[in-house]
Amino acid sequence: MNILIIGPSWVGDMVMAQTLFACLKARHPDCTIDVLAPDWSRPILERMPQVREPLSFPLGHGVLDLATRRRIAQELRGRYDQAIVLPNSLKSALVPFLAGIPRRTGWRGEMRFGLLNDIRKLDKARYPLMIERFMALAFEADAGLPKPYPKPALQIDPAARAAALARFGLALDRPVLALCPGAEFGESKRWPTSHFAEVAEARIRAGWQVWLFGSKNDRDVGEEIRGLLIPGLREEAFNLAGETSLAEAIDLLSCADAAVSNDSGLMHVAAALGRPLVAVYGSTSPDFTPPLSDQVEVVRLGLECSPCFDRTCRFGHNNCMRELHAPLVDEALDRLLPRPVGVE
Repeated sequence: MNILIIGPSWVGDMVMAQTLFACLKARHPDCTIDVLAPDWSRPILERMPQVREPLSFPLGHGVLDLATRRRIAQELRGRYDQAIVLPNSLKSALVPFLAGIPRRTGWRGEMRFGLLNDIRKLDKARYPLMIERFMALAFEADAGLPKPYPKPALQIDPAARAAALARFGLALDRPVLALCPGAEFGESKRWPTSHFAEVAEARIRAGWQVWLFGSKNDRDVGEEIRGLLIPGLREEAFNLAGETSLAEAIDLLSCADAAVSNDSGLMHVAAALGRPLVAVYGSTSPDFTPPLSDQVEVVRLGLECSPCFDRTCRFGHNNCMRELHAPLVDEALDRLLPRPVGVE
């Protein structure tokens, strides 16, 4: 059985989609799974053993370009028994339809009758988690989901990791705290840089080093965090934001002894790498897309106005993040990390 997945457009969602791939493999051990998705997602998919091949989808989010979709569909014609469409847009269902894939599965979404022939009506109360909505598409409609749920687990190539360490001149002679201070969704999801700097300072004073991760949009945030450290400590904080490829960021994150992250794609990557993780939430909620790992502490204040899911604070104070002070995250890190021998 050959299955084509039309993948999601966000890093975190792609990581969580591995739960669907695991369910498909459990149900059909001999099936092959290919994923049609943007090129940026290739480093994630290449680290998922369930995926045979990531297939390049060259169109940006929201672009129709029917001619390109027809060309891709023609290349895929006759290769698959089923397509599972994870995005809810009408456009995302076009390629499987134009490719003539016999069974085309997905949630009703954006009025996709005809494009999908195995169309499901989503019961949000029954499937409150995003991974449940992904996993349900591996089974017949209304089937129960097997428990315990699978968790994303990215596999690392030691040679690629060693190459990334060498390229950036990084050493593992001290414990590594990974900080992920970015959030593409908006400013409301960002924990203040001063709070990140406090956590970094405490760990560096305890003999750690700090690696800052993110996209090129997070480069300045990383420099601001480093700038808040006194010169004697600043040299132990390495700003990798905007310098690494996504593949390198994944490999380097796998070296971390612990991580602190906003609700972001890298949060889900750190969880899928099994890193002890403190996830900081303010305007969003872990009730829909929590980090999926056994080594996670979620820290949030739960103010009356949150979660609001706004990109910027409607009240202008951003208290859900500003009032969430660094000691709360330090304490969460301490709970996650193993105590030294002899310490009660």
